[in-house]
Amino acid sequence: MYFAALLARTEDGWEASDTELDDVETLSDLADLAREVSPDEDTVLVLIEQEDAWFGVVRVDGEEDPRIYVSDAAAAARSSYGEILLTDELLGREPGDGGDDLDALDLDGTEDGESDDEEDEDGGGSDAAAGSGEAVPHGPVGDAEVLDDLGVSEKELRSMSGDAVGEIAEALGALDVLETVR
Repeated sequence: MYFAALLARTEDGWEASDTELDDVETLSDLADLAREVSPDEDTVLVLIEQEDAWFGVVRVDGEEDPRIYVSDAAAAARSSYGEILLTDELLGREPGDGGDDLDALDLDGTEDGESDDEEDEDGGGSDAAAGSGEAVPHGPVGDAEVLDDLGVSEKELRSMSGDAVGEIAEALGALDVLETVR
């Protein structure tokens, strides 16, 4: 299960809104969505979480390029929402280098955590396909200092798990407004 919310920093404090990501196909679409909630070019955070598997933070400050942090790139790569965040630049590869990676993935319906026992027993599951290209690292990627100036250090961000979105909102003093959209 996914949860996504927008937190916009205004002169009156943080404002939260839940967001539907079904129409978002690219990072640019996501950044545009964030900019729409803050016409004054305030800081907007897009917080995305897939249960205990991974979380992502996208920070949009006005017209600047979005800053991104993803807690587990390999887990996010198996998610349609995670794929939006895992840009070539974030993964340290040239644009277009990863195009063949999608063809190599074994998208057989088990990517949402369901087990395909036959493939797991013979070693031919999605882990074998993902491990062959080394295209997406296990663990965090991106700008771990994305929230430093807002009171969440790199060390704190890297240590978060479970309800990371809630932990981030609490550290920002925005937990109450986040809970209204949860």
